[in-house]
Amino acid sequence: MKLTKEFTSLEKSAVKLTVTIGKKEVEDAYKSTLSKYVKSAQIPGFRKGHVPASVLERKYGESIKADTISELIDESFKQIFDEETDNKPLPYAQPVMENAPDMDVTKDLTYTVTYDVFPKVSVKDFSGISYKEPQVTISDADIQDELKNMQERNAMVVEKKDGTVAKNDIVTINYCELDDNGNKIEGTDREDFVFTVGSGENIYKIDDEIIGMKKDETKSITKKYKKDDPDEELAGKTKNISVTIKAVKIRDLPALDDDFAQDCNEKYKTLADLKADIKRNMETAVSRRIKELKNNDILSQLIEKNKFDIPASMLDMELKGRWDMMAQQFQTTPEQLDKMIAASGQTKEAMLKEWTGDSEKMLKSRIIVDSLIRDRNISVTPEEVEAQYAVIAEQGGMSVEEVKKHYEDPRSKEYLIDDTKENKLFEQIYSEIKISKGEKKTFKELFENR
Repeated sequence: MKLTKEFTSLEKSAVKLTVTIGKKEVEDAYKSTLSKYVKSAQIPGFRKGHVPASVLERKYGESIKADTISELIDESFKQIFDEETDNKPLPYAQPVMENAPDMDVTKDLTYTVTYDVFPKVSVKDFSGISYKEPQVTISDADIQDELKNMQERNAMVVEKKDGTVAKNDIVTINYCELDDNGNKIEGTDREDFVFTVGSGENIYKIDDEIIGMKKDETKSITKKYKKDDPDEELAGKTKNISVTIKAVKIRDLPALDDDFAQDCNEKYKTLADLKADIKRNMETAVSRRIKELKNNDILSQLIEKNKFDIPASMLDMELKGRWDMMAQQFQTTPEQLDKMIAASGQTKEAMLKEWTGDSEKMLKSRIIVDSLIRDRNISVTPEEVEAQYAVIAEQGGMSVEEVKKHYEDPRSKEYLIDDTKENKLFEQIYSEIKISKGEKKTFKELFENR
């Protein structure tokens, strides 16, 4: 097909394509469509395949023209994008035609469509990109904290002998609000509410007020809340609450000894073995976290240095994916999630707007990484995949065979290969930018605000 094409770049990584098809092509296409109508038309008074073309044109003229236009556009699209390497439409957004073209077999046919294309970005300049890497030392206190957490996870919860409430006890309470006359306010009562004293995980934040109470004791508590209390329902108010202690329990912590280590995992023979493994796992976690922070910071700088737009359809698809994932987490459908959010006083539109900034940054980061991998021709050899299996096995305390079994699925293996390519890319980037020692941080500080 003889045609001319013109691409015009628009905002938000969109393109306007103007196509002009020569009148000879238009005339031939019209004749071809009309011929198909002649062969298939069935009209009373005429044998099938013998209806005069003039009759069909009078009766179905507009349909014949519409079918011709459709075939010309489809054929021209296929031809253009079989030849075109750039400016291809994104797969999840259909091109939009501004105005339907007029059909005149004596003239050229011109139509215009707009559509989103993959953003064009070429990252060449790394000057000025730097990162201060936090300096983290794992202390004995960090290891002891993790041991304490393991103790608590393996603790037995038992009734407290004296039944007196103290901090860190697990209590079961009944409660309700009282009016000025000491009568229960309907709808405020709750039975068998369980929480840990000192956690603040109760509506009225009465942890301190129930300390010293005993099992089966009932107490009326009057509590004033500060004007700047984070809970708007409580801020600046005074509440009268009736509380009854139904049960008081404590965690019976196991002793930190060799038996405890063996109970955690049979691979540990002594408590020293467990401590060594905790430290090794912490070191791995620190290494991963520093790498995550470093990569994210580098990408943020590259995004700032290399401005480009995210196509609207790409952002919409990303936000839809996040919404669908949230629905899966709530074990419901996207439609039901919309209703749940509305019932809570929020809107889907407001939530998507709130997510937009992070989603745009994530998409830009992914595009920059993919662009750099492609431009640098980064690939992965079978030997490098084997080496990655060994790293994963060591970090996860598994055998290489177990790791390989996990990546037997082609999609999982492809993910591993992509991850390995990305690791190779960042190793190259580290050598091209300035990385210096940053501030000292504790293990806990490194993982704050995740």
